[in-house]
Amino acid sequence: MSKIKVIPCSGIGKVYGLMARETALEVTNKLCPNTTETVCLAHLVTGDESAIEKVKGCNCITIDGCPALCSFKSVELAGGIIKAKYRAVDEMRNHRGKNAGTATALTEDGWQIVDGYAEKIAEKAKELNEEEKGND
Repeated sequence: MSKIKVIPCSGIGKVYGLMARETALEVTNKLCPNTTETVCLAHLVTGDESAIEKVKGCNCITIDGCPALCSFKSVELAGGIIKAKYRAVDEMRNHRGKNAGTATALTEDGWQIVDGYAEKIAEKAKELNEEEKGND
């Protein structure tokens, strides 16, 4: 059984991109390190064969920083099976009035939002992992 790929788009220049990246790292490094991994989106976009091989035909979760859906579109184009897609900009709607930080640094509120967001995505990854186990 291959690990579920959690692939963020950095949304360069906005706090949403930093949130997406930090959320993906929290899911893959802390919350679900044995069942998830991340793949560099830039490698997918540039057609790196090893990155595409890691994604093609595999269950993926995308986390986009903005509504452009760069991660979603790139993973789909690379042949990944997108089981869930998230947008940091949507998550911020659940935290109106909070200042998450800047493109380069999260505030204390920003880290709290990322922690909750990562827990939500980790739960989805666990659900997908259980589904995959049931299909074996």
